[in-house]
Amino acid sequence: MTKIEETIPAHGGKLINRLATTAERDEFMAQADKLPRVQLDERATSDLVMIAIGGFSPLQGFMEQDDYENVVDNMRLKNDLPWSVPVTLSVTEEVAEPLKEGGWVRLDDANGRFIGVLELTQKYRYNKTHEAVKVYGTDEDKHPGVKVVYEQGEINLAGPIWLLQRDDHPLFPKYQIDPAQSRKLFLERGWKTVVGFQTRNPIHRAHEYIQKCALETVDGLFLHPLVGATKSDDVPADVRMRCYEIMMDKYFPQNRVILAINPSAMRYAGPREAIFHALIRKNYGCTHFIVGRDHAGVGDYYGTYDAQLIFDEFEPGELGITPMKFEHAFYCKRTEQMATSKTSPSSPEERVHLSGTKVREMLRRGELPPPQFSRPEVAAELAKAMHR
Repeated sequence: MTKIEETIPAHGGKLINRLATTAERDEFMAQADKLPRVQLDERATSDLVMIAIGGFSPLQGFMEQDDYENVVDNMRLKNDLPWSVPVTLSVTEEVAEPLKEGGWVRLDDANGRFIGVLELTQKYRYNKTHEAVKVYGTDEDKHPGVKVVYEQGEINLAGPIWLLQRDDHPLFPKYQIDPAQSRKLFLERGWKTVVGFQTRNPIHRAHEYIQKCALETVDGLFLHPLVGATKSDDVPADVRMRCYEIMMDKYFPQNRVILAINPSAMRYAGPREAIFHALIRKNYGCTHFIVGRDHAGVGDYYGTYDAQLIFDEFEPGELGITPMKFEHAFYCKRTEQMATSKTSPSSPEERVHLSGTKVREMLRRGELPPPQFSRPEVAAELAKAMHR
């Protein structure tokens, strides 16, 4: 059998591992009280983890200025490798000022726990508005991704990192499957083609339909809900995961689907984030990636299929993962099944359009979504969560 590690190389050719060895960890811990400290917020903490486990391969740390500027302007690292979203550690001038380039910086999580080390190679200023417009397509601070950029510090700290230890996820330890493990699982199952699915929303029938359509053409489905930082009005990760557990138990073929968590944070960068999400799944070992309607979008900032069109800006094979582009799925009253405009003969009046927003609105009114919207067990789980 052809090894999946060879047929699906990580982005850049090698899966990065920045987990400190026991000896490295002991060395860093011995200097814990002498190192200057930077406290990370939730997003920076998840970025640190994603770099360390190889989810952001080929990044070995937070981006230096050349990479940062090239990614913002051209969607490429300075070596021309496609990369669409900057991964930076931004701090205030007060925090940055005493830090010396060439030195080590202690990275603490939001609770003040020593979790990582940065070898500081660069400190540099950047233009927040320019980043907002290029990456998010808007300079409005109503956009949640832009708001984060505007609120973060003025100086980026760059350099390779070490994660001192990989803790079990507090809520989903059994679904914490890192890239090295997912690749091994795909290999053990004999999957040569694997499609990844990204979501920050509870699963509804439109999701299920496109996942199963994709599964008809590949060996395996990698369900990969994002559990890092999201907007305050998004459905909490624990609720979303329970919905997926129900689906796995009742509605998916167990031997052809793997459910795992994606610990990264949402940027809400629409088309750019669709590329970013695809490259992450490539690092996890996926050969294909589902791109649906308004992927990683928010509000009306992006066109319905902009996140699909952006893949055409790269040469075939350049990204190293194949996008599977799906139109908006709906329930067709005429054929009494899920469909898209590609397969349904129905008129607009015969189509029941599904969306996470509609489901949330119904639940807030105390209504259970109809079976055309959501599997009944999932609807019940969501209703219970809305009123807890």
